[in-house]
Amino acid sequence: MVEPGLGELGLARHLKISVESPHTAHQQVAMRRVHFIELHDQSWFPRFLRNDVTDALQYGLNFSKAYPPIAPLLQSALDSAGNPPIVDLCSGGGGPWLDLGRRLRGDAAKFHVSLTDKYPNPAAFGNAQSRSGIAIRFYGGSVDATDVPAELSGFRTMFTSFHHFPFAEAQAIIQNAVDAGQGIGIFEITSRTPSAILLVALWSLTPFLFTPFLRPFRWSRFIFTYVLPVIPLVLLFDGIVSCLRTYQPVELREMIKNLRAPRYQWHVGELRGEAVRIPVTYLIGYPVG
Repeated sequence: MVEPGLGELGLARHLKISVESPHTAHQQVAMRRVHFIELHDQSWFPRFLRNDVTDALQYGLNFSKAYPPIAPLLQSALDSAGNPPIVDLCSGGGGPWLDLGRRLRGDAAKFHVSLTDKYPNPAAFGNAQSRSGIAIRFYGGSVDATDVPAELSGFRTMFTSFHHFPFAEAQAIIQNAVDAGQGIGIFEITSRTPSAILLVALWSLTPFLFTPFLRPFRWSRFIFTYVLPVIPLVLLFDGIVSCLRTYQPVELREMIKNLRAPRYQWHVGELRGEAVRIPVTYLIGYPVG
């Protein structure tokens, strides 16, 4: 069962959610989707530089506060799914949990977030664990989002990472959650629009300002920001590619159309509200009945 939005009657009053119809979403696809590579995703990309890039992305995610306003949306999905623990996929530098986690309510005895990634960053995960104010765990091994280990049981989330996957793999991520009987929430703040690309271009310059404030201190950040500006250039390149790879709501609906998920409830749309500076595209699904 597919519905265009989650809890519109209650949430729309507070968040002014804009729920796209398939026709509207199609009109807003300003550019053709191009699935090019992101540099820091590649296995050959130096691990220390990948960690520096994901740390910069993490800082920007926390600074922009793009995701905390979706807390009511996510909370409604968690309530419908029975308030399970959360398994965060493709966590990068730790995801949005420093602030978002404090806005969720659940059974304190069992509520926690498990951070995972294909290329885990234990130092960043540990930092998120110590600063979050909620129960955060992290999985030390590599986790393939299309084949999540059985021991990682819980509602799966992905933040600004789903666009990394081509259509078939992206669909396989959702099907894997369904096959495991788990709910899934996918949230993206990038989009295939000129305004998003311009914002990314401006954002790629911000490491020149905030790098001295990143912790823990690493000389590699200074060298590859101020001496050889590799980190800003990677952020620029990968950010533009991220925009061009992002799925629009109409494409997400197409993705779930042929899933083997007869007992799942689906919600797809775009969240816009007074408190949301950046539109958030979302796909949420959970078992019913």
